[in-house]
Amino acid sequence: MAPAPQVASNPRTVEEIFKDYSSRRGALVRALTSDVDEFFGMCDPDRENLCLYGHANGSWEVALPAEEVPPELPEPALGINFARDGMNRRDWLSLVAVHSDSWLVSVAFFFAARLNGNERKRLFNMINDLPTVYEALVDRKHVKDRSGVDNSGKSRHSTKRTSEGQVKRSRVVAEEYEEEDEEHNETFCGTCGGRYNANEFWIGCDICERWFHGKCVRITPAKAEHIKHYKCPDCSGSSKKTRL
Repeated sequence: MAPAPQVASNPRTVEEIFKDYSSRRGALVRALTSDVDEFFGMCDPDRENLCLYGHANGSWEVALPAEEVPPELPEPALGINFARDGMNRRDWLSLVAVHSDSWLVSVAFFFAARLNGNERKRLFNMINDLPTVYEALVDRKHVKDRSGVDNSGKSRHSTKRTSEGQVKRSRVVAEEYEEEDEEHNETFCGTCGGRYNANEFWIGCDICERWFHGKCVRITPAKAEHIKHYKCPDCSGSSKKTRL
């Protein structure tokens, strides 16, 4: 999994805390959707108490809980692996998603403890504007059940019409047809984790094949028209490090 842009290690402002929340949330959404087979396999019921962590760098991890008491941050649900084989898979994933949402809020308000009431209210409203991990999981399952499409999480090329009426292939989602809505409803933004919406501008990375809100990666439709091969911030950063 390619890490997302780094956030403050100890976020203090409303914006920093929200960015930390968004990164952790996006990681957990991927664990339970596009990376679900890998996640499921890591939750061996024969192992000790395992937790699902979403990290501030955008990665997720299944690991043992922190040993220090009290922990540096609130801990996620303990022992998620024990119930894996004793429940319906979807029910188990939904239970993990609900616990993940609870953990995300607890971490955000752990950082927000020193904010004033108005700032905490603003933070909650920003958090509440995003779909929860559970909502993202349920929406994704609903689309899969309805369309019968294998939910691989891989991005797809979309069709866009030029001003001359010709049809060309592009990784830029600027205009969508109704028949493509179901397909792209399975797509989540690689930065914020938000679900695809045909009313928003999206762009896909030609390297990692993830989709992004144009606003999340600061690409406008006009700018996208001049991009032949788009690299997201993560892949652009990786290529620079390789050259160094």
